[in-house]
Amino acid sequence: MGKLALVAKVTHVPSMYLSEMDGPQKGFRQAAIDGHVEIGRRCRELGVDTIVVFDTHWLVNAGYHINCAPHFEGNYTSNELPHFIANMPFEYDGNPELGRILSDECKAQGVDVLAHDATSLDPEYGTLVPMRYMNQDRHFKVISVSALCTVHYLNDSARLGWAMREAIEKHYDGTVAFLASGSLSHRFAQNGQAPEFINKIWSPFLETLDKEVIGMWTRGEWKAFCEMLPEYAAKGHGEGFMHDTAMMLGALGWSEYDQPAEVVTPYFGSSGTGQINAVFPVSPQTGAGIPEPQASVVQEFKANASRL
Repeated sequence: MGKLALVAKVTHVPSMYLSEMDGPQKGFRQAAIDGHVEIGRRCRELGVDTIVVFDTHWLVNAGYHINCAPHFEGNYTSNELPHFIANMPFEYDGNPELGRILSDECKAQGVDVLAHDATSLDPEYGTLVPMRYMNQDRHFKVISVSALCTVHYLNDSARLGWAMREAIEKHYDGTVAFLASGSLSHRFAQNGQAPEFINKIWSPFLETLDKEVIGMWTRGEWKAFCEMLPEYAAKGHGEGFMHDTAMMLGALGWSEYDQPAEVVTPYFGSSGTGQINAVFPVSPQTGAGIPEPQASVVQEFKANASRL
């Protein structure tokens, strides 16, 4: 029925908003903004009606959650970086119908997901920053998915991504885009050193690691990348433990994905972190590469106990 038309990994650095303001930083994030505008343009060209954002600034401690309220409106200030994003107005329309469809299919496939369509919860800036540059005219409906998942397995996030793709293709009459909103390495500059690292990566190790990962993406080395993702997320200080990336790759077919990524905004440093805008072409998939559910701690304990 429906179609997943576009998938992208996008930056949401708050310095994009800061670069709109008069002052010494005006315009210094224009390349990132232009990348968002281009991704929004492609979504329009493909007939996308709703953008689903896997938001690494929405922290959850149990379950996966979907914010699919019918309307979002407010004035946002970041609690993390209030000197970067202060009093940023926003207004977007949600898609409760699609949110429930996504949740229902995830549950049917064994992933614990709750849809919230009657809520006062506003999106976080992992959603609001990309929408500012892709969706100022409210052309697209918006859904936000929690992707700062503190006690979750990456395998389950991959399975969530696949279930959401199947929900769209089987049960939704429309066209959707998925955005994985988060950085590559996410080691912020040490307090007091932020100005020095405003356009830099925290360490040569992290920069080298990120660039090798981007090379794997553009060469289409997905089996190898999926195998290394848990270790990369840990040693590379991945934002949100890289659950947004797992969700994105799950939707694309995980280790069976067969397309090279297209870099829209080249890799850049921001306050020590590694950032990019990249598009991942959607190809037909069977789901054969989607990982199995991760064994729970109790299951692991019982398995180990049986060997004693």
